[in-house]
Amino acid sequence: MARSASRHPTDAELEILKILWDHGPLGIGAICEAVRQHRAVATSTVATVLGVMMDKKQVSRRKSSRGFLWSARLTRDAAADGLTGELVDRLFDGAGHRLVAHLFDSGTLSARDVDRIQDLLDEHRRRAEGDSA
Repeated sequence: MARSASRHPTDAELEILKILWDHGPLGIGAICEAVRQHRAVATSTVATVLGVMMDKKQVSRRKSSRGFLWSARLTRDAAADGLTGELVDRLFDGAGHRLVAHLFDSGTLSARDVDRIQDLLDEHRRRAEGDSA
């Protein structure tokens, strides 16, 4: 069965997006250098991935004196929304609370994570109560 094009970033695309989110606009050389801190990759491979990302409107480029500068068009929040939504739909049948329960039950959350989640829940509840007042 042929694999359809992903609406969401692939692992390679997400790796490049993280670099651009963290560092801002970069030339292909700097992107390759950042990727190579984690794995070997040819410049032509990065160029191909960037081209696919342009087609998917995840990145944009602008001409500079030394070639192109690449920027992320897809925001970190938009990527997180899409990937999280897909995970909840595919693995937890659309039940977000099951994802949260799994995180608690899996033991992957630190005490600090749990405290931060509680703060987020408290803030969400305050906002919801303020909206209904």
